[in-house]
Formats: sequence, structure tokens, C-alpha cells
Amino acid sequence: MAGASLLALLDDIASVLDDVALLTKAASKKTAGVLGDDIALNAQQVSGVVANRELPVVWAVAKGSFVNKLIIVPAALAISAFVPQAITPLLMLGGIYLCYEGVEKVVHSLLHPQDKAHLAVPGAPLPADVSKAFTRSGPTPEEGKIKGAIRTDFILSAEIVAITLGTVASAVFSTQALVVGSVALIMTVGVYGFVAGVVKLDDAGLHLSQRPGDGFIPKAIRGIGVAILSVAPYLMKTLSIVGTIAMFLVGGGILMHGIPGAETYSHDFIQSATSGLAGALRTTISWVAPTVVNALAGIVAGGLALISVELAKRILGKSNESTIPNEKAD
Repeated sequence: MAGASLLALLDDIASVLDDVALLTKAASKKTAGVLGDDIALNAQQVSGVVANRELPVVWAVAKGSFVNKLIIVPAALAISAFVPQAITPLLMLGGIYLCYEGVEKVVHSLLHPQDKAHLAVPGAPLPADVSKAFTRSGPTPEEGKIKGAIRTDFILSAEIVAITLGTVASAVFSTQALVVGSVALIMTVGVYGFVAGVVKLDDAGLHLSQRPGDGFIPKAIRGIGVAILSVAPYLMKTLSIVGTIAMFLVGGGILMHGIPGAETYSHDFIQSATSGLAGALRTTISWVAPTVVNALAGIVAGGLALISVELAKRILGKSNESTIPNEKAD
């Protein structure tokens, strides 16, 4: 009897693990799009750091990401179990924050394009406005990058967890917890492992380009190294641009999904607008247009959020000034 019970227990465990593996695979496929945005965003966030600090920065953000998951996964499971209707509003707040961050980055890069130059050169002096912003009592530029990357990771992690929960909504709680935890761990290791490889690509190219030897293979390796060195700056610039666009796509997508009827109205409008076009052209536009709509929604939401934040700062600033008593002249 004991042997039969043990075999039955092992069979149950194997069945649960099979379910977890299948659901984890399905959830990973659904979160693949967000994973791509996550990689682009994190590569963008750590770009511009001094070369010998790139891996420490990536590791610091990765540790922050693990902490984010330790907060998000239990909280999401609890919300899903007790207050499932709160998931969408919370995600929408995160989406607005992502859009705000994206617009703020674009505006700052347009108004202060010189602020990034000091990050790439060890020992370079800070611009005047950056020097004031990062005093000895405040965060350094590197710490600011790390904190910003961890905040962004929090929003993307929350969306990944929410998508995963939606995939396993019909499963028992224990399976939900195992699948969500597995996806969160796999995504974190995969994203930051890839980001670490990307940011050190130029170092790998430099190492290969200095390979000694006169034979065909050493020369070929040096050629590959030179090619990597040539491509790496453009790759990082591209990832920086893609990362900013991803903020609008992810944030706008969350908002479009969360606003009742928005996705349906957008779909119907696109279908109506493309009804008179040829088959291939109509298919292409129908495929691209929702992404464009999400981006536009993200830009508009981020712009409104930025305006609101700046107005609130000015109002609060004036309020604080009015409460400070004027000093009497001696």
C-alpha cells in the first residue's frame, strides 16, 4: 500500500509539473512582445555609463528587478485572488507612468542634448545644471540611472505578471503561483543576461580585433572584431531609440486595453478606413495600424501626464513660497 501511495503521489507531482511546464510555455509566448520591449528599455537605461561600470550597473538593476518580482508576484497573486478588478486600474497607472517617462526623456534630450556626454568619458566634468541636480547629498548620475531602470522594470514586470496570470486564470492557485514565479525568474535572468552581453559587445569586439597571428583564422577573427566595434555604437543608439518607443507602445497598449471600448473602436475604425484598399495593402495597414495607435495614445497620455506634473510642481512651488515668512530687513 505504501508503495502504491508513493507511486500515486509521484504521478500527481509529474502531472502538476507537466501542467506548469505547458502553462509556462504558453505564458512565455504571450509575454514575448513585452520581453523584447523590456530588453530594449533596459539596454537604453544603462547605455552611456562609463565602460568599467557597465556590468556593475546591469547587476544592480538586475538585483532591483529580483526585488521587484518578490514584491509583484505575491501582490499580484493576492490581488488576483481577492480583488481581481483592481489589476486593470493598477496596470493603467503603470502605463501612464511609462508614457510620462518616455515623453520626459524625449523632451529632456531635445532641450539638454549635452547632458549625456559626461557619462561616456571617465572624469569628465558635469554640466552646470546636472552638477546642481546631483549634489553630494543627492544621487549620482549612475545611481539615478539605476533607480530609473528599476522603476521602469517594475512596470514591465507588473505587465508580464498580469499577462501570465491571465494565461493561467483557470488553473488552481498552486499552479498559478508556480507558473508566475517561473516566468518571472526566467524573464529576469534572460533579460539581464542579454543586456549584459549587449553593453559589453564593444569590449568583445576590441578583444577580438587585437587577436595576434598572421594566419587566415586570426585575420578573420580580427575582421569580426573590427566589424563588431563598428556596429556596436549604432546598435546601442538603435536600442536607445527603440527603448523610448517601447515606452509609448507598452504604456499606450496598456491604456488602450484598459479603457472600455477603446480597442474595439480603434479596430472598427481601422477596418472601416482600409475597406477600399487592396488585399495585401489592407492586411499590412491593419497589422501596423494598432501599433501606431498604441504609440500615439502613449505619446498623448505621456504629454498630458508631463504637463500635469509640471503644473503641479509650479503650483506646489508657489504655495511653498507663499508660506515662507519674509525676513525683515535689519
